[in-house]
Amino acid sequence: MLRGMTPSVSEAAAPGRWSALTRLAVAVVLAMAPWFSAAAVLPQLRAAWGLSDAAAAWLTLAVQLGFVVGAVLSAALNLADRVPPRRLILAGALLAAAANLGLLVAGGPVLAGLLRALTGAALALVYPPALKAMSAWFRSGRGVALGVMVGALTLGSALPHLVNGLGGANWRTVILTTSLLAALGGGIASGVGEGPYRFPPAAFRPAQAWRILTGRGVGLATLGYLGHMWELYAMWAWFAAFFTGVLAARGLPDPARGAAYATFAVVGVGALGCYVGGVLGDRWGRTRLTALAMLLSGGCALALAALTQAAPPAVLALSLLWGFWIIADSAQFSTIVSEIADPAYVGTALTAQLALGFTLTAGSIALVPVLVRAGGWPLAFTVLAVGPLLGAAAMRLLARTPEAARIADGRG
Repeated sequence: MLRGMTPSVSEAAAPGRWSALTRLAVAVVLAMAPWFSAAAVLPQLRAAWGLSDAAAAWLTLAVQLGFVVGAVLSAALNLADRVPPRRLILAGALLAAAANLGLLVAGGPVLAGLLRALTGAALALVYPPALKAMSAWFRSGRGVALGVMVGALTLGSALPHLVNGLGGANWRTVILTTSLLAALGGGIASGVGEGPYRFPPAAFRPAQAWRILTGRGVGLATLGYLGHMWELYAMWAWFAAFFTGVLAARGLPDPARGAAYATFAVVGVGALGCYVGGVLGDRWGRTRLTALAMLLSGGCALALAALTQAAPPAVLALSLLWGFWIIADSAQFSTIVSEIADPAYVGTALTAQLALGFTLTAGSIALVPVLVRAGGWPLAFTVLAVGPLLGAAAMRLLARTPEAARIADGRG
């Protein structure tokens, strides 16, 4: 049992936990819709505003950086542990919806970039509190529950590529629709009650995030998470460009559209990976599952580096395997933190971990085109593989610590 949890409530006495998981997962996907809105209509924005490559990249990175700033502030203020999660999610979703709507009148990349950063900051009030809220509904089976949450988010991440492949819609309609979805998601989340395994209230301690992250157990879990994040978002951000080149090199017609459909499949298959990762994490132990997933994911990156000139079906098959394992471990890092961090500051710990991870993604996303220009896609994939391989080593170290006895009901 986790320290600070209510000891008298049994798993069987938590009716409605699957309903709560379903509603909160739907709420998070809807509330996070503004994150992906500009990506879905970026070609249209480039044409409408005459965006350069640098300005277009800024619109993508601004959300990541805004999320980092919002997460850092939230962690410093212990918001996720001092404010009920459903209220934070509602506030974040409504703010994100408003900032997203601002794109309709932005008129250019400067104001649009600031609005995208504000959108990311607002969404830092949605994602970490949602993970904490769901942890309060599950004690056993928590890895599966959070895996479903991240899997739903993964599927949402894939949808813009499907939109692009189908030809998209008017960009103003997309922006308006995603804003309405975010507000709806916040409303759904506000109706999800607190679970029976709720965490104790926290006092305001701005330095607590640093203390938690530098502790041995959470520190090693965070190092593993950083190795995972080094690879993940860079692969998601650049796979479409890579596969467009694969198809174009074979002289296939409309390679961009084919790459959009392929990217939807490669990213979307990760939703299944998240569920499988949750099941295996609960049954095998989270340190074992995360290390295995990162070794397989890093191995796929290295294999793809050697096979970039292979036939497109072979490249796609290997990429689908990569897309499955690259995200299969993601929710398990958050689950570990919920099991071994100070119960009063689980929300702060989750938020701080996410802030570090998304900070790293901005660097790896920016590094990929530099590596491609220097040595092609083989060099880029090789460098991306370094992260998960180092992350797997951190998780094996965590498995040997006393904290491992509190992970996955003692399975480590």
